[in-house]
Amino acid sequence: MLRKKDVAVREERPARKQPLSDADAKALLRSVSEVIVARGKSSRRLAAKDATIEDLRGNRGAFRAPIIRKGRTLLVGFSEAELDKLLG
Repeated sequence: MLRKKDVAVREERPARKQPLSDADAKALLRSVSEVIVARGKSSRRLAAKDATIEDLRGNRGAFRAPIIRKGRTLLVGFSEAELDKLLG
């Protein structure tokens, strides 16, 4: 989907080979002002100061994928509608 929208990807990390650490996740939260947690058709928006590292985790304790940062917004998980809004 990102290639269809002609979006340049700066960093691509295979989740199984290079999992995101808790320190990486905390740094991501500090670098944004809004977090969108998505799962299918449902999503919720949080101010980054109110988001916790647990908001970024899925049911099994691993971080949700994909995690996409655009500007000061972090999209965690997949929602086609939220991704369309984010990429404009």
